[in-house]
Amino acid sequence: MKVLVTGGAGFIGSHLVRLLQKSGEDVTVVDNFSTGRRENLPNGITCRQVDVTSPALNDVFDEGAFDAVVHLAGQTTVHVSMADPELDGMQNVIGSIHVLEQARRCGVSRVIFASTAASYGDVPEERLPIDESEALSPLSFYGLSKVTVEKYLALYQRAYGLDYVVLRFANVYGERQGIGGEGGVISIFAKKVAQGEPLTIYGDGGQTRDFIYAGDIASGIYAALKTQQANRAYNLSTQTETSLKELVSVLEQAVGHEIPVSCKEARSGDIYQSVLANGRARRALGWQPEVSLEEGLRRTYRYFKEMQQQ
Repeated sequence: MKVLVTGGAGFIGSHLVRLLQKSGEDVTVVDNFSTGRRENLPNGITCRQVDVTSPALNDVFDEGAFDAVVHLAGQTTVHVSMADPELDGMQNVIGSIHVLEQARRCGVSRVIFASTAASYGDVPEERLPIDESEALSPLSFYGLSKVTVEKYLALYQRAYGLDYVVLRFANVYGERQGIGGEGGVISIFAKKVAQGEPLTIYGDGGQTRDFIYAGDIASGIYAALKTQQANRAYNLSTQTETSLKELVSVLEQAVGHEIPVSCKEARSGDIYQSVLANGRARRALGWQPEVSLEEGLRRTYRYFKEMQQQ
């Protein structure tokens, strides 16, 4: 299978590209390197430095060049979207439309789209874990931009027959993660602990997330490329709710010592509780998460510790 991965030199993309390469797929990466890095990519991967909002993206696509596109490129941070909605809309909505137009023009069979738990907004506790039938009610422009692209995908399928799979990620973490993005709290914490610095929690520490390791996200994307159950949305999650206070406790176990923590005022647009049901993905994609939070934190902390020593 010939697969184009937008944002492939980024955090999640770097995990996916390794899996696709190992599985024998023909992989091409597009990345503007605003957050991604060439050194994130393994040897042997074709990479084009192009922004998805740029007309130069047209040059990447040729008739029949790709069987599928995995669209990971975009602005990934809630607080950035609230500070600069125009930037978020340009990167996430206009950039995505550009990708869809090129995919349609060149006969791509399927687009896999990286959506988010933020699409659901702040769901009442009695409706947790959130399944895919929950109404989409984002609290941030980031979440809104993802919901907008989901609607574009559905209409592209009806109008042009371009198949898609929407994957709503829980809070992704792991090696090569930057300090932004939804799951970025783990990379921020791991980096600070590796540097011997105290941690800061925005809010009371009781806010919860569903943390999922990037390698498990990569395997979910691969399953979405292969499934016959397309043109629908799937949550990729652990279906486990972890508070930030609990996260610190698990991280302390992973690193083997106590970690000093302080709290500051919660930030605008942040959801208080979030945990996603994953039954649909288990059934239709034949997928399940494999890496525990404890093991994932050990890997992530080890990565940042090694980076400190370089």
